[in-house]
Parts: sequence; C-alpha cells; structure tokens
Amino acid sequence: MNTLNMRIPKELDQRLSNLAKQTGRTKTYYVTEILNEHIGELEDIYLAQSAYEEYRKSSAKSVSLEDLKAELELED
Repeated sequence: MNTLNMRIPKELDQRLSNLAKQTGRTKTYYVTEILNEHIGELEDIYLAQSAYEEYRKSSAKSVSLEDLKAELELED
C-alpha cells in the first residue's frame, strides 16, 4: 500500500475526524472509501473533456441526432 500526504482545509479535517471518532473507523478508511466511490466519475469527466478537445482539433464531421435517426431509419 502506498502513502499519500496531503493538506486539507481545517473544517474538512474536523468533519473527517468527527466521522472517524463517531464510527470507530480511521480517517484513512473514509478517505479511501471516498476515493474509491468517486475516482471513476472524475476519470469519466476528464477523459470525456480530453476526447472532446481532440475531436474539436480534428477535421472530423459531426452529425445531428435527427440526421442519424433518419439515416438509420429509426423512429422517435
């Protein structure tokens, strides 16, 4: 397991300390839980932004949803 040193705002540290104390778990446990829960969302956001920027820089052509539906003969 790796170690991560970080600074967090005092209020956030207080909330984390209170949660850990009330539940008998460690602050490390909760930080790990939070990261596991939300890292996928952040990856999706940043990867989507990166892909969108690559698309904008390219010469690829977009197609509207309506045109795509018509081309594929899909109903609304």
